[in-house]
Amino acid sequence: MIKENTKAPIFKLPSTNKKEYSLKDSIGNYVIIYFYPKDDTPGCTIETNDFNKLLPKFKKLNCEILGISKDNLKSHDKFRDKYKIKFDLLADEEIKVLKKYKVWAKKKFMGREFMGIVRTTFLIDKKGRIIKIWNNVKVKDHAKEVLETLQNIVKK
Repeated sequence: MIKENTKAPIFKLPSTNKKEYSLKDSIGNYVIIYFYPKDDTPGCTIETNDFNKLLPKFKKLNCEILGISKDNLKSHDKFRDKYKIKFDLLADEEIKVLKKYKVWAKKKFMGREFMGIVRTTFLIDKKGRIIKIWNNVKVKDHAKEVLETLQNIVKK
């Protein structure tokens, strides 16, 4: 298990901005990384659209938002274009970062067991430390809760 108040695992992944994203590039900003199961599915669409709507408020707090799934960039591009997503989606087709962040796990659905992405959000501070983790996220009002948490941290 990854714990709060520990250094966030560093990684590089291909991004919908056509460049490779490295977590090191975000030192000096807050970063929200949310791991989600699949592009253009009901829960993932709600979660992504909610973060997208609140993006200006996150930006005012010097916070970047990144969505990560194992979908490829072509899938991410379609998803991004369809919903006019204004932040980058990262492709982890080899599930290396998913494993680093311990969000690739055994799941159960309708009596079947399989490996998949456990919906999880990480809030990383300006020095690259994980300051908050949301596990097994329920999408309704999640982005709002993440924003409120960040606002309270910035106020301190």
